[in-house]
Amino acid sequence: MSENLSTSMVLQPQELEAVYAISQAVARTTDTDETLDEIVQLARPVFIFDNIVLYEWDYEQELEPTYARAIGRGRFREADLAWGEPIAIEAHQNRKILMRVETVEETVKDRTNIRHMLSLPLIQGDDCLGALVFIRFGGPEYTPDHIHLAEFFGAHVAQLLGRQQLVDRIASLEAKRRLEGLQDDFISMISHELITPLGFIKGYATTLLREDTTWEADTRKEFLLIIDEESDRLRELIGNLMDSSRLQADNLQMTFQMTRLDTLLKDISLRARARYSNLVIDLDIQTPGLQIQADPTRLAQVFENIIINAVKYAPGSLVKIKQDTVDKYACVRISDDGPGIAREHLDKIFQRFYRVPTSDSTTRGSGLGLYICQKIIQAHHGEIIAESVRGKGTSFLVKLPLQQQSLPV
Repeated sequence: MSENLSTSMVLQPQELEAVYAISQAVARTTDTDETLDEIVQLARPVFIFDNIVLYEWDYEQELEPTYARAIGRGRFREADLAWGEPIAIEAHQNRKILMRVETVEETVKDRTNIRHMLSLPLIQGDDCLGALVFIRFGGPEYTPDHIHLAEFFGAHVAQLLGRQQLVDRIASLEAKRRLEGLQDDFISMISHELITPLGFIKGYATTLLREDTTWEADTRKEFLLIIDEESDRLRELIGNLMDSSRLQADNLQMTFQMTRLDTLLKDISLRARARYSNLVIDLDIQTPGLQIQADPTRLAQVFENIIINAVKYAPGSLVKIKQDTVDKYACVRISDDGPGIAREHLDKIFQRFYRVPTSDSTTRGSGLGLYICQKIIQAHHGEIIAESVRGKGTSFLVKLPLQQQSLPV
């Protein structure tokens, strides 16, 4: 967020947990104000402040307050609240962290009349999106460690603002039928999100390497699991972004060969069961020995993505996989008995970056999986269709051109 941000600072476990929880809140956000409320609640136990104010740089080239909360001692001073506009403007203009102490009434000796202000510019890439101001009534003064911790919080707020501004831009251009041009920009901008998991991989690894602390086995395992999960998340994001970009440019290479469809589906089912211990798959092969011209790796990616979606959005559901033939096509239907998808979303789920709104805020995804699936199937001269009934489940039908030959069972 700032050139002053110390990459060598080692967070204490409670601070690290708070920063990690904030990163998770930002990653799964669907509502900026609700996420800011959550950030305030997570930050307050490890970083003292009475008022917090967010200023954003708007389209009219002005710095405007868009979010403010008065907590702690600030709740009892609402008649003369200090929102720190001058220091916010100065921090934004100079792109520097600033501290300032102001006395409200010099004749009154009440120390809570002394306002300790800390303002941080919110920087993403080459842009300064605004400023974040923390205010303490009566102290304590901000120490270097306090400032470093505030920078971590500010970095996540900047990421949140950057994403929200991007979402707003996409919505505006979509209404003008210019979404395709913006999506390429979105690819480069979404890469900023890769910084968060990478930062916490580094943070937890650095913490585990500390020589002045001995970690219990359970704590070490928990930290290593987080590193492992965030590494998988990074790999998934990078892989999807690269595949999406190549597909958009029609230069995703595929290697077609004669492939036994039943063998491919059996292998995919075995891998899925091994990955998700509670997953139950009912595999029904109606026409064994069937072969098609396909890239087995990419085709497996399609089927695995559909199964992963069932695990995410229909947890605990039985997943049925049925392979059959209809006319000149090999057909694979993958279905679940989960909550289903509303009709208004069905015709959008294959769009690039589109995600079906869900009440489960822990469900993560880039909105690229089904877009990639559709492009891969189209490259096979096939078709993928989504069908769903609310409350009764979702099914995906994949149709692939059928080869006249078949292999011995």
